[in-house]
Amino acid sequence: MNGYITFAEARATQAEELGRAIPLIAAQLTERQAAGELEGPGPVFVGIGASLAAACAPVWELRSRGIHSWRLGAGDLPIPFPESAHPIVGISQSGRSAETLAVLESTPPQLRLAVVNTEPSPIAQLASTISLGSLADSYASTLGYTATVAALGMLADAWDGGRIDQGWFTLHETFAAVEADLTGRVSALAELFRTVRSSDFVGAGPAVGSAEAGALLFREVARIPATGMSTRQYLHGSMESAGDGVHVIFGDSRELDLATTLSEAGHHVILISGEPVASTETLHVVQLPKLRASQRAVLEALVMQILVGAVAAVRGVEIEEFVFHNADTKVPVDAGGAA
Repeated sequence: MNGYITFAEARATQAEELGRAIPLIAAQLTERQAAGELEGPGPVFVGIGASLAAACAPVWELRSRGIHSWRLGAGDLPIPFPESAHPIVGISQSGRSAETLAVLESTPPQLRLAVVNTEPSPIAQLASTISLGSLADSYASTLGYTATVAALGMLADAWDGGRIDQGWFTLHETFAAVEADLTGRVSALAELFRTVRSSDFVGAGPAVGSAEAGALLFREVARIPATGMSTRQYLHGSMESAGDGVHVIFGDSRELDLATTLSEAGHHVILISGEPVASTETLHVVQLPKLRASQRAVLEALVMQILVGAVAAVRGVEIEEFVFHNADTKVPVDAGGAA
């Protein structure tokens, strides 16, 4: 990918682009599966920011199959990475994330895998790569994020003799239908954020990544201080500081009680759930289809994109500009994509 397109442009074609990208990603995974690359001890996913969030549901699904797998913040690891039999999967849409590249460089070549969008790139040249296809994406990632979740979810499906779930091949249709059905209602919730000073994003197990990615989007796009965490961490003290912010909660079990507790105390709550819960004056329910964890995460990301775009408009924030630019998070490349 060269350069960026606008947030609105990226969202406008997202369903269609996912429909094109997913079969291409599946073909790459099938090829690697046939070559024996997706076997043995479960993968350790490493990434930064949204890339790290994208690995949450796939790790959950691997563990649900009895396969040991982890996701680790690439910048939080000592280098060289400790010796391990587990393959390392670097996640970087740009293929230039400095911390992720450093982890892969310290890993034996036969254990290096990566999911990237941009090719050629330093990470793509270093590892056996599953490519998203150099998809056009926005600065605050939209399609790049949802396609990364899809690639990691299908990788989790295929690992160690598994099969890629057929639901992936119709997900773009579900995505388009959900978008058409929910855009008006979700956009209307932006008014809740007009004057808030902070927001909490909370998710159950596989949806922790959606909470993290949602909080990141609200910081990047709407400039609202936001924190993403797991339901159980939130229950163990963090919810005690619930103030006049909006609480965004993802989940179908303990999250229902959490949403009710907060809303009955007078706090505005947006509950994103597969359960048919009735809305109230302070509880605003966004119901999603019940899908497998990684596929559901793609739809949760869609809801966050709709909502944050509308919130930015309400608050008069220009989506396409970031406030700070840090020169050391991406490695420089030459014309051929080499570091």
